[in-house]
Amino acid sequence: MQHPQHPIVQLQDVTRIYTLGNNKIYALNGVSFSIDKGDFVTIMGSSGSGKSTLLNMIGCLDLPTSGKVKVNNVDLSKLDDDGLTAIRRNNIGFIFQQFNLIPTLTALENVEIPMIFNGASPETRRKKALEALKKADLPLEFADHKPNEMSGGQQQRVAIARALANDPPILLADEPTGNLDTRTGHNIMELLKELNGAGTTIIVVTHDPKLEEYSHTTINIQDGEVLI
Repeated sequence: MQHPQHPIVQLQDVTRIYTLGNNKIYALNGVSFSIDKGDFVTIMGSSGSGKSTLLNMIGCLDLPTSGKVKVNNVDLSKLDDDGLTAIRRNNIGFIFQQFNLIPTLTALENVEIPMIFNGASPETRRKKALEALKKADLPLEFADHKPNEMSGGQQQRVAIARALANDPPILLADEPTGNLDTRTGHNIMELLKELNGAGTTIIVVTHDPKLEEYSHTTINIQDGEVLI
């Protein structure tokens, strides 16, 4: 169910300037949009368009030079580093192109990591990690496998389960199919659609136009500006 009056992500006139010597680089230039709770959004743009900077803004990893970013109605500019970490930990699950799994840990142990930072007991961690792996459609016989014993698609399912570990309302996926073959990539996107159907807000950042077909809404960005 969508709640347009309560967007889960809001950007208001966001500009992000990087200084290189005497040059000012506008990575984002006056970007405004909102994402409703329960939406499935694709943020499309070529390399250098500003989409990675946008991802960092929504993911509470960076703050704008000017303008406002709100996540779950909290103005990020009013938070210190600890506050940003708390917002990120409680609101956002990250899925990366490179999976970013710890090679020495099993699938189950990788999924447990975010819950360790949240102070969950070992029993709770194990129970929730198994539930998350089930949601991510990874056969449970792989729970004790390490990343090098799994295919790319299986590793991405572990990464999705890890992103789900703390029950975040938002999943932020950065090129989630970039390292996968076409069929496996389709399966991962279908899984994200299922999670969206269960109420999770999904934001996919990509340069691949094929991923648009899975989402409800597309935001196109070019040269740091949203194309209307």
